Formats: sequence, structure tokens, C-alpha cells
Amino acid sequence: MIRTSLWALLLWCAASGWSRAAEFNIATVTCTNYQNEMLAAPVGSGGPDPINTVMWLFGYSVAKSGAHVMFGEALTGFGFGLDAECKTHPTESLLSAIGAVRPDTKNPMDLNSVDCATFENRHLDLAKTDAESADTIMMWLFGFAVAKSSSPIYDSNGLQAFGSALLGDCRANPNRSLFDELSAVKIPRR
Repeated sequence: MIRTSLWALLLWCAASGWSRAAEFNIATVTCTNYQNEMLAAPVGSGGPDPINTVMWLFGYSVAKSGAHVMFGEALTGFGFGLDAECKTHPTESLLSAIGAVRPDTKNPMDLNSVDCATFENRHLDLAKTDAESADTIMMWLFGFAVAKSSSPIYDSNGLQAFGSALLGDCRANPNRSLFDELSAVKIPRR
């Protein structure tokens, strides 16, 4: 499924390690911090899933660009592009770096064309058969919604609360587009 297609990115994360930090400000983290500190902890040591972290950054970057689409085949390229950008500009903020990466725009899914009821049903079905992929997609949506709220804070511990809030709002507003819901959902704060 989704996670299987991201194997190359997972290998990259495993080779370089990934931080177990649950919260950070992407506007103040430099590429050097991202690569030398956040990528320093060994995979499997607990904490945020590396694919989900890159997925959050990807969703955030798409929302910051003003786009309202999900590119289903672009995560691996985005992860490698972010790595290259950070190696080229080590003092750049992570926020600036993600803005410089241009994802592959093949097979876009317009978030305006998906209503909340359809999204909720698909998400719940996927969660039953492939919970990891459901979380990965939710993480992209989480990053997108955080960017829409103008916050630069990544908090992996907020995924479950965000998912519950999004699904609850979708239940209450089944005809609302997913894009409109992501712009309206309240981001849980710790």
C-alpha cells in the first residue's frame, strides 16, 4: 500500500536515523539541526515515525504553497529533495527548506473535490485494513491543517487528537469539502 511505496524513503531515514523529538518549531530549526540532531537517533528507539514526520512536512509545504491538492506519488521525491536542499543550504530554516522543494505533481487529488463524508468513510475503511497507511495519510492532512492555521509547530503527539477532531467535524459537516474542513478544524494544542 502507501507505506510499501515509501520503502526507499524509509531506507534513507534508517540509514541516517531520525530524532525522537515530538515537538519542534520548523521556523527555528535549521537544516543543520534537522540533519545532525533530528536525524541522529536510531530508528526504532521510540517516538515519531520517520515517514509520518516527512509526510507532515510534505502536507505543510503543500498548504504553504497555496495548493489544495494531495500528490499521492510525491512523498519519496519530497523527502529526498528536502535532504538535498538541506545539504546545499545548511543554515537555512527547515520552514524555508520545505518551501524550496518542488514535489512531483503527477496524479493530484483536489481536496475541494472530496467531501467530508467520503473522506471519513474511506479513512475508517483504510484504518481497519492498514492502520499505518491511514495514520500516514492523516499525518499529511495534519501538516496541511497546521500550515493553514499559520502555526510553525510540529507536534507528533497531536496526531490522534487532530484525527479525532477532523473526523468529528466531518461527521458534523458531511457535505463540506475536505479542503474547507482542513482550513476550519481546530488544531489541538498541548
